[in-house]
Amino acid sequence: MPIRIIFLIVFVALTALTTASAQTQDLELAREYLHQNDYQKAEAIYSKLINDRRYFSAVYPDYLKTLLAQRNYKEAEKLVKRSIKDYPDATNYQVDLGRVYQAAGDKAGAEKYFDKLISQASAGTVLHLASVFIQNELYEYAEKSYLKGRELSKQPLEYNRQLIALYTYQQKPDKLIGEALKLLEEREEELPYVQNMLQNALREEKAMDALEKELIVRVQQQPDKLAFNELLIWLFIQRKDFYGALIQARSVDKRTRSGGSRVMELGAISAKNGDYQGAIEAYEYIVNEYPSGPFYLVARQRLINAREEQVQHTFPVDLDKIRALIADYEVLLNEVGRTAQTAEALQHMANLYAFYLDEKDKAVNLLQEAIAMPRANANLVAESKLTLGDIYLLKNEPWESTLLYSQVEKSHKETPIGHDAKLRNARLNYFKGDFELAQAHLDILKLATSREIANDAMELSLLITDNTGLDTSSTAMEEYAAIELLVFQNKLQEAINSLDGMLQKYPGHSLTDEIYYQKAVIYERIGAFNKAVANLEKVVSAPVDILSDDALFKMAFIYEENLKDAEKAMQLYNDLLVKHQGSIFVAEARKRFRKLRGDAPN
Repeated sequence: MPIRIIFLIVFVALTALTTASAQTQDLELAREYLHQNDYQKAEAIYSKLINDRRYFSAVYPDYLKTLLAQRNYKEAEKLVKRSIKDYPDATNYQVDLGRVYQAAGDKAGAEKYFDKLISQASAGTVLHLASVFIQNELYEYAEKSYLKGRELSKQPLEYNRQLIALYTYQQKPDKLIGEALKLLEEREEELPYVQNMLQNALREEKAMDALEKELIVRVQQQPDKLAFNELLIWLFIQRKDFYGALIQARSVDKRTRSGGSRVMELGAISAKNGDYQGAIEAYEYIVNEYPSGPFYLVARQRLINAREEQVQHTFPVDLDKIRALIADYEVLLNEVGRTAQTAEALQHMANLYAFYLDEKDKAVNLLQEAIAMPRANANLVAESKLTLGDIYLLKNEPWESTLLYSQVEKSHKETPIGHDAKLRNARLNYFKGDFELAQAHLDILKLATSREIANDAMELSLLITDNTGLDTSSTAMEEYAAIELLVFQNKLQEAINSLDGMLQKYPGHSLTDEIYYQKAVIYERIGAFNKAVANLEKVVSAPVDILSDDALFKMAFIYEENLKDAEKAMQLYNDLLVKHQGSIFVAEARKRFRKLRGDAPN
C-alpha cells in the first residue's frame, strides 16, 4: 500500500478520534452547565450535539429538560416530534410530547393526547407504555394503561399485581382494597401476598374501617370463601381487636370443624396482648367443643393460666380467687396426673402460693417437684428454676437466687430463657446497688433477640445511667433500688413510706417522676385508685415527660376500669393520642377510645 494512502488513513482516524474526544468534552461541559442551571449555555451545546446520532440518546433527555426549564415549548415540541419521526416505535418519545403539552399549560391537549396513546396501545405494548408513564410520574395514565391491557386481554385479573403496587405507592386505599379483594376472590392462595401489600398501605384508621366494612359484607355474602374470613381475622389482629378476631375464628371453626387450631392461636395472641377474657373464651371453646381433640389438655391448662392472669391484673387482687385458681390446678392434676405434660401447673401453683398467699415453703416444694420431674421439658425446668430464684429473693436469700439464675444462663445460652435469666441477675444486682455489674448484664441484653427483654434491659439501663452520672451521687439511686426490692417482695406499705421519705429527702431529684409513678403503681395494686390518680397527675404535669405517656394511659385505664368515669377516660385517651403519637400505647388507647365513644362494634 502506498505511503500516501497509509498516511491519509491515519490522518482520518486521528481526526475522527480528536472530533469524538472534543464532542465528549462538550457533552460533559453541557451537563455541568445544566447542573448549575445555566440553561442557555447548556442549550447552545446540546443543540449542536443532538444532530449527531452517536450522541442522540445521551443528549436527548437533558436537552429536553433544558428547553422545558427555559419554557421554550415550541423548540421542545419540535425536538420531540422529530424524535418520534426518527424512532416511531420508541414509546418514551411519544409520552414526552404529552409532557411538553402539560408543561406549556395545555392540560386538555395533554390529556387528549395521552388518552389517544392508550387507546392505540396493543396487548404487546401496553405494559411498556404504563412503565414509561410511571417513570415520568404520570400515575393516572399508568393506571389507565393497565386497565386498557386488562380490557384487551379479557382477563379480569390481568395486570392485577401492577395495579396493586401502583395503588399502594399512590396511597389510594379504596382502589387498593378493591383490587386486592378481586385477586383474593379468584385465588385464595394469594392471601399472604394480599396481607403483605395491605399491611404496607393501610396505616390510617379510615382505610382500615373501609377494608373491615368491605370484608364483613363479603364474608356474609360468601361465607365459604375462607380467605375472606382469614383476612378479616388478620385485620382484627392488626387493629389489636383480639376479641373480634376470636369471634371470627370461632365462627369459621364451627363451619369447618377444623379442630380448633386457629382458635388456639387466637387464644395465645389474646393472652400475650393482655386480653385475658378473650383468651379465656378461646380456651373454653376448645375444651367444650373438642373434649377428645389434640388440644384439649393444653387448652385446659391455658384456660386456668388465662384466668390466673386476669385475677393477677385485677386490682386489688382477690385472694379467694387465688385460692380458687390453685383448686383448679389441683383438679387438673388429679384428673390427668402429675406428669411432664402437667408440670407447668406446678410452677403456676408455686407462683400463686409464694407471691399472693405468702406460703413460700409450699411453693419451693412444688417447684422442686417440677424440676425433678422425669422427662420434663428442659425449658419448663429452666423456667421453674427462675421462679424458684424469685421465691428465694422473696425469702431474702439472694445468693440462692443468683445461683439458680446463673445455672439457667449457662444451660440456655443465647436463648430467650437464658436472656431472661441474665435480666433477673441484672435486676438482682440493681436491687443490691451494684449498678456497674447490673449495667454489664444490661449492655449485653440490649442486643437480645427478644424485643420484650431488650426493651426491659434498655429501660433499666437508662434509669441507672440517668441517675448515677458523673455529676450525680448514687445514694438516691441505691435507696430507690432498695425500695423496688420491697415492692417485689410485696412489702407495699413499707415501700410507700420509703418513697415518701425520698421525696422529702431529695426534693427536685431526677428520680421524682419515677417515685410518683411507683407510688401510683402501688396504690393501684392495693385498690386506692384516687391516690393512684393523684400521683399520676404529678407525673403528667412534670416538665420532663419521659413517663408522661405511661402515666396518661394508666390514669385513663383507672378512670375507665376502676372509677367508671367514661368521659374522663375518653379525655385522657384522646390526650395521649394527640400528645404522644409515637407511644407504644397508641393502638390500645385508640381502641378503648373508640369503644367508649360508642363506635359500632365489629
